[in-house]
Amino acid sequence: MSYPTTLSGWLEHLERRNRQAIVLGLERVHVVRSRMNLDPDFPLITVGGTNGKGSTCAYLEAILDAAGYRVGCYTSPHLLRYNERVRLAGKEAADADLCAAFAAVEAAREDIPLTYFEQGTLAAMWLFQRTELDVAVLEVGLGGRLDAINAWDADCAVVTGVDIDHQQFLGDTREAIGYEKAGIYRGDRPAICGDALPPDSLRNHARALGARLLCMDEAIRVEIGESTWTCRVDDLVFPALPRLAMPGRYQYANAACAVAALVCLRTRLPVAMGAVRSGLSAARQPGRFQIIGHRPLRILDVAHNPQAARALADNLAELPPMGKVLAVFAMLADKDVEGVVTPLAAHIAHWHVAGLGGPRGLDGYELERRLAAMGCGVTRHDRVSHAWQAVCRQVGPADTIAAFGSFHTVAEILAEINGGHNTSHG
Repeated sequence: MSYPTTLSGWLEHLERRNRQAIVLGLERVHVVRSRMNLDPDFPLITVGGTNGKGSTCAYLEAILDAAGYRVGCYTSPHLLRYNERVRLAGKEAADADLCAAFAAVEAAREDIPLTYFEQGTLAAMWLFQRTELDVAVLEVGLGGRLDAINAWDADCAVVTGVDIDHQQFLGDTREAIGYEKAGIYRGDRPAICGDALPPDSLRNHARALGARLLCMDEAIRVEIGESTWTCRVDDLVFPALPRLAMPGRYQYANAACAVAALVCLRTRLPVAMGAVRSGLSAARQPGRFQIIGHRPLRILDVAHNPQAARALADNLAELPPMGKVLAVFAMLADKDVEGVVTPLAAHIAHWHVAGLGGPRGLDGYELERRLAAMGCGVTRHDRVSHAWQAVCRQVGPADTIAAFGSFHTVAEILAEINGGHNTSHG
């Protein structure tokens, strides 16, 4: 059988073959994993949660890298290049390595159908196992219990928080979603929860498994000062930590989850205080209240659910009083538009909207109609890039542009700014 010879060819092949982007369940992944003998002997840290997964992975990777470990990191989705999803010892995986990994999975799967994400997950683990790694950090794609990442047993699992998103797959209450998120926990292993008010379902599932649960504001505590902050994990104290480069008070909970995970694994992965401080100050994650310019202030944020929108609203409220805030906004059709717009409406003077392409994209006319029905001032554009260009022409130096609503929204703007093209997102 002939396989694609380029990474773009592979991604196009996987998208054509997988019209249904999300198919939850572990049976197919388990079979292919067994055929490929994907049983890594290095520690695995799995990170799930409604929001904050990518940031927590970034803190873990940066701290472990500063400590001298060779880290594999698998995250999703990407913004500009698929290579962003698979990092090997601090570097994005090369096209040739990803092509070889996809081919290895393809040969092993035979007639077993795999989704885009499942094939990518198996490919990443194949690369991790062939690389001399000390540890791997794995970000859950959706939910937890039935996500492809959960085909491997985490040595430590983190749930950053639980809120409403992906209701069609996970349920429409925090209790239902909490149970799905807690599915990444394992018995007799540390289980971190960054939610200060976790659903009972999460606590009960962790207890039933016999996992060692450490929750925010209980075993894990954060104290934020004017120039430094302190993290406490059980009886261990990490004082005078540097302020984080990623803005927002919620980032301290994400960082504390990373620190707590490493505390739990310290016998296998000892990390000095200096590496903790260095890693926390170095960690960056594109698209998380990312400031890409000043005068006017230009902000990119992948916020796409109500919890993330509330965090974005808090960050906008903390900006110095300046001019008006203009939004560039586009969402996927399966997201809660009203739930995202409501906490942000008071901060935004005018909304510039566009549709997103692909089968999950929300039509620009429909988005315009729904914002107008909420009383928002709104202007529709054909494309996200056109909306961005129009706002950049109109704003004054004291104004702020906030672009958000989806990874796809941010990706289109970054591609426009870079003069390039973002690759397929699956």
